Amino acid sequence: MAGDGLSGAIPDAVRRSFVEKLPPAWRPYARLARLDRPIGWWLLLLPCWWSAALAARLAGDLPSLPLFALFLIGAVAMRGAGSTWNDITDRDLDARVARTMGRPLPSGAVSVARAALFLAAQLLVGLLVLLSLNRFAILAGLCAMAPVIVYPFMKRVTNHPQIVLGLAFAWGALMGFAAHLGAIPPAGFALYAGAILWVIGYDTIYALQDIEDDAIVGIGSTARAYGDRVRLFIAAMFAGTLALVGLALVLSGSGPAAWLGLAAFAVHLGWQVAILRREDAAQALRLFRANRDAGLLLFAGLFLDAIAQRF
Repeated sequence: MAGDGLSGAIPDAVRRSFVEKLPPAWRPYARLARLDRPIGWWLLLLPCWWSAALAARLAGDLPSLPLFALFLIGAVAMRGAGSTWNDITDRDLDARVARTMGRPLPSGAVSVARAALFLAAQLLVGLLVLLSLNRFAILAGLCAMAPVIVYPFMKRVTNHPQIVLGLAFAWGALMGFAAHLGAIPPAGFALYAGAILWVIGYDTIYALQDIEDDAIVGIGSTARAYGDRVRLFIAAMFAGTLALVGLALVLSGSGPAAWLGLAAFAVHLGWQVAILRREDAAQALRLFRANRDAGLLLFAGLFLDAIAQRF
């Protein structure tokens, strides 16, 4: 791998990404932040937007566009920070896995010290976003750091690290309520639980790419744990997602638009399970990325419902 990080040899990176047009010295840092793989910040952002729209519905308000924008900035920054932290802790493991050995740290494009400084800069951006919210939301956001810090170590001790990833990536399902209402109602906890199961489901699909390499280096994952029953496991996670999000809609008194969004979300998740082939790594990546569209379908319903209740 090229020491300057110009090779971009990350198999799941977006082809012809804007990262390739950045100055050469910047590219390894953009890759540390996964800017060439925007699906990560999308999946972190969507539960934030779901909860912000549902909180507006509960409050009888129109959705707050400035809040959506703040969540977007925060999601990009914190996705980058989480990925940088993950790469620092996993640099030795990444060097032994085909899909990750081209990342900036194992390839030598960035030193650990420089990666740590870059991590601090991204955390500062996330903190500035958080400080623009109310006190309750600030405290709730700071609590999100616990699963983020712990997650990289879980794959070494359990076959279910996706559970901890779910706790981290679904946290936004609480933050919209915290920021808009200054509290988390029962609907928020139901939405958070549903989002956790969604994360476990789609990250199990993602992990299908690495089953053989993970077995060689001793990394645990739900994709390995459930083997030939992995499709059933993913189906169960997605079914639980739909049930819990449906409960959140009931608790928030949501209207037809929200239920239509949930129905579209359900169809998309069902399609993923129906066509999934455990041995097809390329398809696993495509289906994993497709969860952005699934989440946007649900968000569209929640957003339109929040607007409709004002008229």
